[in-house]
Amino acid sequence: MSAPGVTTGQVWDWLGEVADPEIPVISVVDLGIVREVAFDGDTCVVTITPTYSGCPAMGVIADAVKDALQAHGLQDVRIASRLSPAWTTDWMSEAGKAALTSYGIAPPAQQVIDISGLHAGIRRRPAPVVACPHCGSSHTQPTSEFGSTPCKALYKCLDCREPFDYFKCH
Repeated sequence: MSAPGVTTGQVWDWLGEVADPEIPVISVVDLGIVREVAFDGDTCVVTITPTYSGCPAMGVIADAVKDALQAHGLQDVRIASRLSPAWTTDWMSEAGKAALTSYGIAPPAQQVIDISGLHAGIRRRPAPVVACPHCGSSHTQPTSEFGSTPCKALYKCLDCREPFDYFKCH
């Protein structure tokens, strides 16, 4: 049975308190994983999209979403997964990007572009200019395409000399 009078807006607010298990300073809403909230009768249906198709955290995220909503009185909760359209860093909120920066992770430095109309050969694009989350300098360089998780790269700041993760644009 669902809590009477609960709105989808309230559910969105509650989900905004559910932290991503890999980056606990950003919520699953601010990360853009939660795509839709709806009611099917008394059942609250939350649609989520993984940051990539093999994301090992999706089971943990689904459980955390259910637990959070049940703690607010919604007993009938169903999690639906949606793979298309694929998640993109464009779905991250500005508040989420700010939270990443304050945590020491540089947020995506550019938007995803639609390359479907390109007919020329595939070209590797240059590394984006990434501001250091510690000192704000843009005098940084990538040190590894792979960081602490598959969605991040490792950078270093040439001014403050600190290494940091960069949340790759995808």
